[in-house]
Amino acid sequence: MALAIGDLNVPQRLLLGPGPSAVHPRVLRTMSTALIGYLDPEWLSLMDEEQALLRAVFQTKNSITFPMSGTGSAGMETAFCNFVEPGDTVVIGCNGYFSDRMCEMAKIYGANVKRIEKPWGGVFTLAELEAALAENKPVKILALVHAETSTGALQPLEGLAEVVHRHGALLLIDCVTSLGGVPLNIDGLGIDVAYSASQKCLGCPPGLSPLTVSDQAREALYRRKNKVPNWYLDLTMIEKYWNNERVYHHTPSTTLHYGFREGLRLVLEEGLEDRWFRHQAIAEYLWDKMETLGLKMFVPRQDRLPSLSTVCIPDGVDDATVRTRLRETYNIDIAGGFGPLKGKIWRIGLMGFSSRRENVTLLSEALREILHAKI
Repeated sequence: MALAIGDLNVPQRLLLGPGPSAVHPRVLRTMSTALIGYLDPEWLSLMDEEQALLRAVFQTKNSITFPMSGTGSAGMETAFCNFVEPGDTVVIGCNGYFSDRMCEMAKIYGANVKRIEKPWGGVFTLAELEAALAENKPVKILALVHAETSTGALQPLEGLAEVVHRHGALLLIDCVTSLGGVPLNIDGLGIDVAYSASQKCLGCPPGLSPLTVSDQAREALYRRKNKVPNWYLDLTMIEKYWNNERVYHHTPSTTLHYGFREGLRLVLEEGLEDRWFRHQAIAEYLWDKMETLGLKMFVPRQDRLPSLSTVCIPDGVDDATVRTRLRETYNIDIAGGFGPLKGKIWRIGLMGFSSRRENVTLLSEALREILHAKI
């Protein structure tokens, strides 16, 4: 008996949540290209192009610069499983959900995790981070979330690498919600390990995690006393597939890589500085619109993340009811908070192709109608 399952017919939502963001039509068209094999000469050329594009977007010359197969969480786990050995001291700045996830992963790989705490939505000063390094010597890694998706806070990075390296540590940064939408210069900032995700400011589908590793960190990787305790994410093996050796490791998603290559081309066609300016300008337009509606922003203006804004939910307004009305009546998707911010904030993503003035105007008018009706 045949199953009565019809054609796939999903709605065309306006994606203004924390991810995925809307995918550019050129990326979607590119993903319909015919598949080829993972050692086909054309595919190997595409890998070289992909690395060159990604280095330009990360602003780095690092030899280990390529997308990992998996979401941003795979990038996070790659960072910790390759650079943490049992007993290593890892200092992690904890100010949101994803820094907590960092702690969990670091502990899995045997790290002696030292948490430094800020309330959700806060950011760390250079003095606070240096004090943590000095207090916990010797430190192998200092890890921070550059753009905290759970709170909408942007962590300053200027001058940090100099401090971290002076204390003999590596600087590890989560830039999942910042790469391609917020100023980020890997080499200029001296960052040793950074990972991101394809579905945020880069405007591609989920499934790839861009990664880059400095020469200093690469040397630390090859000085490990123990084998990397994760086969799938072992950079000592994966690097051999992406470099001139071309040693097969696993079968990548051809379609996702086609789209990722096109997404990176779009970033560079627009220009990094112009793209950063667009994300900032559209975010400021959103902030002004929210304030016009009488809504307050959660993060102080100087610490706000342009690609992900957090709006305080007014007293007496039900979070889920408003988001349901947005989705069912206006076909707009935003997200609520979680953890200590559950029911207290809305998270509005303006990333990549979703970061457009008309989207803010539509969302603002929809919220005005819903809130005016006192739902």
